[in-house]
Amino acid sequence: MRTEPKRNQVTLAVEKRANNWAPSRGGLEAIVRGEHRDPFSILGLHRGRYGASVRVFLPGAKAVSVVDPQSGDAFALDKLHRAGFFGGKVPKNFPRDYRLRVTHDAATAEVDDPYRFGPILGELDLHLLAEGNHLRLYEKMGAHAITHEDVAGISFAVWAPNAWRVGVVGPFNQWDGRRHVMRKRTETGVWEIFIPGLGVGELYKYELLGPNKELLPLKADPFAFQQEHPPATASVVHGLPRRPTPIGSWRSQREKLHAIDAPISIYEVHLGSWMRGEDGRFLSYMEIADRLIPYVRDLGFTHIELMPVSEFPFDGSWGYQPIGLYAPTSRFGTPEDLATFVSRCHEAGIGVFVDWVSAHFPADAHGLGRFDGTALYEHEDPRLGFHRDWNTLIYNYGRREVLNFLLANALFWLERYGIDGLRVDAVASMLYLDYSREDGDWIPNRYGGNENLEAIAFLKRLNELVFAERPGTTTIAEESTAWPGVSRPTYLDGLGFGFKWNMGWMHDTLSYMQKEPIHRRHHHDQLTFGLLYAFSENFVLPLSHDEVVHGKGSLIGKMPGDLWQRFANLRAYFGFMWGHPGKKLLFMGGEFAQEAEWSHERSLDWHLLGDDMHRGVQSLVRDLNRLYQTTPALHVYDAESRGFEWVEAGDRDASVVSFLRWGREGDVPVLVVCNFTPVPRQNYRVGVPRPRRWIERINTDSKDYGGSGMGNGGEVAASATACHGRSHSLTLTLPPLATLILEHAG
Repeated sequence: MRTEPKRNQVTLAVEKRANNWAPSRGGLEAIVRGEHRDPFSILGLHRGRYGASVRVFLPGAKAVSVVDPQSGDAFALDKLHRAGFFGGKVPKNFPRDYRLRVTHDAATAEVDDPYRFGPILGELDLHLLAEGNHLRLYEKMGAHAITHEDVAGISFAVWAPNAWRVGVVGPFNQWDGRRHVMRKRTETGVWEIFIPGLGVGELYKYELLGPNKELLPLKADPFAFQQEHPPATASVVHGLPRRPTPIGSWRSQREKLHAIDAPISIYEVHLGSWMRGEDGRFLSYMEIADRLIPYVRDLGFTHIELMPVSEFPFDGSWGYQPIGLYAPTSRFGTPEDLATFVSRCHEAGIGVFVDWVSAHFPADAHGLGRFDGTALYEHEDPRLGFHRDWNTLIYNYGRREVLNFLLANALFWLERYGIDGLRVDAVASMLYLDYSREDGDWIPNRYGGNENLEAIAFLKRLNELVFAERPGTTTIAEESTAWPGVSRPTYLDGLGFGFKWNMGWMHDTLSYMQKEPIHRRHHHDQLTFGLLYAFSENFVLPLSHDEVVHGKGSLIGKMPGDLWQRFANLRAYFGFMWGHPGKKLLFMGGEFAQEAEWSHERSLDWHLLGDDMHRGVQSLVRDLNRLYQTTPALHVYDAESRGFEWVEAGDRDASVVSFLRWGREGDVPVLVVCNFTPVPRQNYRVGVPRPRRWIERINTDSKDYGGSGMGNGGEVAASATACHGRSHSLTLTLPPLATLILEHAG
């Protein structure tokens, strides 16, 4: 009797291939190696000429059956590869919503097969992605908890057009990049997958093979909405933060509060060092809110500006080298905690600006650098794509997908966290191709110039979008050069920012204040030069964190003289600043004359407020803010020359300046007089435009502020004696190292 020869595994595979339910050996091996570029063409349910089949790759599984959810019938799959590749025939009309019954050792469970689900991104999404104009890109990219084809799970989408393959990895698949290889949408270079049963809170990264199948470092999700606490680097499935509940009064007033004629006084804060717990730990967003908001409100600041809150790996970067542009740093709590912090600021009538970094990004292995094995977000040529000053990579603003990533991120913070404005960092480094570069180390633009035309176009588009999509918000440029029209509208060929930091004013005036008073007469122009260009932009006068680090010392530490003179100098300088045209910004600690240079590693020295001199400076800042807000002449024409008039700019021998601030018709004018020497000046005559009484609103030498108490008794009557080209004048006592701010009694 003739017996049937025993079929070996190779013969079985050949027969199954002939019946169209087993993959080719090459395809199977590519799946096992994690190198197949289109796993959806191999895995899942497939119908063919000879029927239907299901194939799965489940490393570690002992047995797998496929279950018909309607009938409950189960069909065992053959193990086609010892690594965990299973396959087998099922009825031709087998339903697409089948489930898998998987046995691992002694445990058996039913699960959904990720490879039975269809695509996630729709045609409109693909179209907008391809043209780089998906303004709500974050609603589709990254990780999202969704219900897809009636099953709950997490969708993942990541842009990596040059990768050979991309897989999602995490504890849920033992960080095995072969198990959840994604589907490539070739129209856009986006890879996507829906993983059923996965939930919020899972850790994950992307495992990519580069163009030549080389294994790349695991990458964090560029669109992650939450990241692990550094130094850990995994992304966390979180989903979109909920839109903040509108604070009616704030939303209706915000446009006025950010207008050019509004009194804007900004308190700049580094969350990790403003204040710490007793054990030196970081305070949480909620703890900071409990302490910071009432403090800022009491001092009369209108806005808090947060140094970058996007997740960043290195504490010493202060946030200016972010990795997770869409993830608030986890150092202080959850995304919901940050959103609550912002809402509580609004409830207190305080606006929130954040520093936003679009100029560069760090080269950490888990970040954006060579994301898919190529220079994807950055330039290939280091003459365009590398910052030597900071050892960081520069965004390729000429690539529409990169622009879309950044523009959508700007809107994300304004929409999803209710942020009121973005202070864009390092704008000068973006504008110039030769920024901080030697000859031969940069590439001219197509016209042979040093202007970065692509970055300029990006900044214009950014500002157009912000003001169009989020009315009432604003943008502020940290721009340190004489680039024209930074805060002029794009239709006037400006860059379109709402405001620009006045770095020239800051450098000149701080240089002046650091000089011994006896020498200031030779540097008088440093006080007055800024008024030659003060109205060319919508300026903010910044005394920022950059001026109190890296050996520069604190503000009070810059002031010359003995202890009393140092404090008097700082008070006089603050009076000059608040009287000067321009919005105000002061870095934390300056308001009470922090003695030590700022360090991100420790709290401010709050114990100093036990000293009368330090507490006096704080009282002065409080009173300056209140006067600034309640006196239209000090703010309505901050950006217009009609709001300023020199009385005497040339008294360099006495180191005295005096000027008028004007408001609208009906507003009373304000006179500012500064004496920057320690010599009291009696009977100092100053011309004024109106007769009768002038009220001394601020005297920085007041005993309330730690001064000597010399002054003018609270008010001065104008005489009919002409002076400085005006029909009336005041005879003043100018205290030493002091600023007087007087308001006409009306």
